[in-house]
Amino acid sequence: MRFAKQGWVRWALIFGAWTLLGLFICSQEFVLRARLRRPIQIGELLAVGFGLCYLWALATPLIFWLIDRFKIERENWLRHSLVHVLASLLLSVSIKVFHDFLLFTFVYSPSPEKPFSIAASVQGFYPIFDYWVLIYWVILLVTHATEFYQRYQEGELKATQLESRLAQAQLQALKTQVNPHFLFNTLHAISTLMYRDVRAANRMLTQLGDLLRLSLETAGAQEVSLRQELEFLDRYIEIQRARFPDRLTVHFEIHPETLDALVPNFILQPLVENAIRHGIAPRSTVGRVEVSARLSNGLLELQIRDTGRGFPTDRLGRLSEGVGLSNTRARLRHLYGAAHRFELRNVPTGGAEVLIVIPFRPAEEFVEEDLAVSEAEFAAADSSEEADAQKDLAIAKPAIREGVL
Repeated sequence: MRFAKQGWVRWALIFGAWTLLGLFICSQEFVLRARLRRPIQIGELLAVGFGLCYLWALATPLIFWLIDRFKIERENWLRHSLVHVLASLLLSVSIKVFHDFLLFTFVYSPSPEKPFSIAASVQGFYPIFDYWVLIYWVILLVTHATEFYQRYQEGELKATQLESRLAQAQLQALKTQVNPHFLFNTLHAISTLMYRDVRAANRMLTQLGDLLRLSLETAGAQEVSLRQELEFLDRYIEIQRARFPDRLTVHFEIHPETLDALVPNFILQPLVENAIRHGIAPRSTVGRVEVSARLSNGLLELQIRDTGRGFPTDRLGRLSEGVGLSNTRARLRHLYGAAHRFELRNVPTGGAEVLIVIPFRPAEEFVEEDLAVSEAEFAAADSSEEADAQKDLAIAKPAIREGVL
């Protein structure tokens, strides 16, 4: 239905363009006859102007067919240009002759002294042949320009989609690199605790199960609300508290207006893990980790601070080469480009601090954009992609029923 509507709109525009040209020709003919003091007959005037233009309007589909059949490309421009030169001349002469025939048959008063003559009609075409040939070439150039612009837009859209898919694939690869890193570290901590406190190790396994469940719930999302990210972080901290029951304290300072802000999924845990490993674990005294979130001038500021020894000053510039920090930096760069800050610094009173500054976006805005993108991608998907999706779904259904997936 949409394509049919677009077709009607296209032909309405074509009809309107020829009508405007007909009005222009009628006005010219009117002014010319008025200056020459020749009798002005409205019916004849309209037949001369609109009759010729509407004959061209009827011939427009043929012109479009010729343009499509003999497209002027780099490899055939000379041969197809000659075809269009010939077509423009033949079409212009044919329409002029047929128009004169209609005028002499239905409009002009019959006169034996001035009968209709093809030769006379062709001869009368010479003074104006460049006008109508030019119109043919204007149609050709406009059609080619429109098609070129559509190709350009399609190319831009495909490039944007490919770039978006590549970015998503890179982000997903970064996430899958961090998740095993976190999991192996946690399992190692549990195995170490097993020799000292079996019950505590068992509690850690239960908490790890809850943590993995939360991770699976948001596995496909690159961004989640800060509320969800803090829920995940809280489960992780409970596991670490079992490792350091008397040495670890964690303080949260979260402004309420930031809870619905979008943040990269799984962004805080690696930073808190580093703070505990390098700032708390080496100490024999009580250590403190602070996690804060606030809004400032439309930006979301996330801060993780510990009371440990701080970053080694001679290695401060190379600290982001590790798995956790390098992945964090790469994900922020992919998601926000230059519109983010990621800083590592030492606190003057002692300890290390990590600062992340990203644009503030509420979770509701993300849901609306995600739905719009999904609808656009679904509308742009061709039949082969839909067939592949149906095939994948058919393969996955038995596994889902058996509880494998």
